[in-house]
Amino acid sequence: MPIIKSAKKRVKTTEKKTAQNRMWKDRLKNAIKDMEKAVEAGDNEAAAEQLKETKKVIDKAVTRNIIHKNNAARKKSRLTKMYNNM
Repeated sequence: MPIIKSAKKRVKTTEKKTAQNRMWKDRLKNAIKDMEKAVEAGDNEAAAEQLKETKKVIDKAVTRNIIHKNNAARKKSRLTKMYNNM
């Protein structure tokens, strides 16, 4: 455990930031899984709505520096391709 006051603060800050990053990554993964389920079910309207929501979550993750913008572009491209091929 840290002894210096600033190091103690750093531990607290890191824990908070780690929790937020984990929350956003979980949210991102769940959105992608929901999109894949909608495509597998073959429901066109639900898949379209879920694609829109998933893209929104991906873009928010980029603005919060959770994932890189190229990673986001790749994910969105693959999801769109999946939707178009259903």
